[in-house]
Amino acid sequence: MKGFTLIETLVAITILTLAISGPLFTANRAIVAAENARDQLTALYLAQEGIEYVRMMRDNSYLAAYRDRQSGDISSVAWDTFINGLSDLSSVRQCLAPKFCTLDPMQGSISPLASCPGNSQREQCRTLSLTGCERRNGTLSCIGSNAYTQQNPSGSAETSYRRTIQIQAESVSETEAKITSTVSWDFNGTPYAITITDHLTPWQ
Repeated sequence: MKGFTLIETLVAITILTLAISGPLFTANRAIVAAENARDQLTALYLAQEGIEYVRMMRDNSYLAAYRDRQSGDISSVAWDTFINGLSDLSSVRQCLAPKFCTLDPMQGSISPLASCPGNSQREQCRTLSLTGCERRNGTLSCIGSNAYTQQNPSGSAETSYRRTIQIQAESVSETEAKITSTVSWDFNGTPYAITITDHLTPWQ
């Protein structure tokens, strides 16, 4: 007998479908894994930036103290200014536990560090926006140079990244501060977070 029966046709279609869907499923999983890895790498850089910025503020406090030749123990004065100073531009007091604060290096004369609403609630902190970007049908489209900011200027797109910084002064000793920088985000409905910690001490 020539030709295919109905059963043979259905079997052939099933085999062909499985042969095509397998590679497509694998390719889709590879794309999802690549996007997840990209988001984790971005979050890692954002968290590290938080640590480095606080370290820079500590260093600037000491450089200013040595430049001004303040009387007394210069190291103690600089450290106290860094932790408890009256100026938000040079002090991290708005980030002292149990408070959380955000970081926006793009701020000019305004302090880059700002306390989150509710102070002790990390979830109250605003998410970061990416400049030079917009969302089109749920997809982020960017042109030119881009930067993450706590502001939401025109021509920027809000992301799911939320960066918080918390500082525990004297958590280990009277002259040591524990810095915790956390970046959280959602990917396909699943929450993720990366946390980096560091310890700062006074210059001697």
